[in-house]
Amino acid sequence: MKRDIQRYTANERSNHWMVALFFILAGLSGLALFHPALFWLSYLFGGGPWTRILHPFLGLAMFVFFLGLVIRFASHNLLEKSDVQWLKQWRDVVANREEKLPEVGRYNAGQKLLFWTLLLCMLALLVTGIVIWRQYFSAWFGIGVIRLSVLLHAFAAFVLICSILVHIYAGIWVKGSMGAMLYGWVSRAWARKHHGAWLKSVDKGKGH
Repeated sequence: MKRDIQRYTANERSNHWMVALFFILAGLSGLALFHPALFWLSYLFGGGPWTRILHPFLGLAMFVFFLGLVIRFASHNLLEKSDVQWLKQWRDVVANREEKLPEVGRYNAGQKLLFWTLLLCMLALLVTGIVIWRQYFSAWFGIGVIRLSVLLHAFAAFVLICSILVHIYAGIWVKGSMGAMLYGWVSRAWARKHHGAWLKSVDKGKGH
């Protein structure tokens, strides 16, 4: 029996890092347009006009690549009864008492909630972004709708950024998680400790 098992294929990892890249670019350009105190970030993109031009295209690219992750992983992120119990035992989660938690599949309840939160934020950013995209679409909408969309766009971006920070922290906190997304493989001990049900499905040939 192999010591290590594959958690992510090269295509899945590439898809993930493309989302990460466009998230950084869209986030920095969006922050530059959000407040005058952050306008200096626009120089990373060639100045204010270029930042305004590029930001919506960067955001659209981020959404398209994230859609690829949704297609790949949505079925693994459906909430189950065991996930409710996992959430109820959040104190054991924080204290790393994983032996007391229900057996976890490919993703735990926290990861699943984060997945759907990211999707909702992405959808909100897409819809509101189209409404306020002045060059192409904003002429179709009234000023009231545009103003509301600006507020919702900023709120969705705030939630998205906070969620990604949680995602990064969790990836660093759970030793081995970053390696899985960098190299694609995890040890059987790691899988048994953090995703026991997933390991069993992999051994049965149903891991992906």
